[in-house]
Amino acid sequence: MSDFWDQRYAEPGYKYGTAPNAFLIEQASRLKPGGCVLLPGDGEGRNSVWLALRGHNVLAIDSSGVGLEKARALAAGEGAQITTLQADLADWRAEPGSADAVVLTFVHLPSALRRVVHRALARALAPGGWLILEAFDRSQLGRSSGGPKDPDMLAPLEDIREDFDGLLREELAWAGEVELDEGPGHRGAARVVRYVGQRPN
Repeated sequence: MSDFWDQRYAEPGYKYGTAPNAFLIEQASRLKPGGCVLLPGDGEGRNSVWLALRGHNVLAIDSSGVGLEKARALAAGEGAQITTLQADLADWRAEPGSADAVVLTFVHLPSALRRVVHRALARALAPGGWLILEAFDRSQLGRSSGGPKDPDMLAPLEDIREDFDGLLREELAWAGEVELDEGPGHRGAARVVRYVGQRPN
């Protein structure tokens, strides 16, 4: 899978733009000032850099070394400090209770792996920590505005809610249509799921 993303990120420019995800911007006021934020699958770093510029301590995790190299270049150009880690989410686990927030922006995994990874990331949150997720819904299939073409990589909202059940207090769970403008990779009307949950104190 890292070869796929290395090839995608090796293309000129930034596949998903350099501006942060719109849903993250909406939800970022929940985050603890100066907190530790994990961003698995952040690719070329647009969300990591934006959060770092707002005073958060960010760790951008991705399987693609090419993507992380571009993330570091973006950070340098913006004067931001980010930490990067090249790792496969199938193998990597955060230390339980180590993060103040987890941001998952269009991170799609095979269904058998997704639940394991989601639950591990929920456990990575310290009490009071937030998890913010946006992903393509299964009804996105067939649209040209982005997302995997394999239905197993797309989860309906009820599956996402089940992933975090018993671990997070659900604050928001929504599925619907949005207009994406995130570089050439995500552009146009899209069907997405959005989830925000908090680790109980």
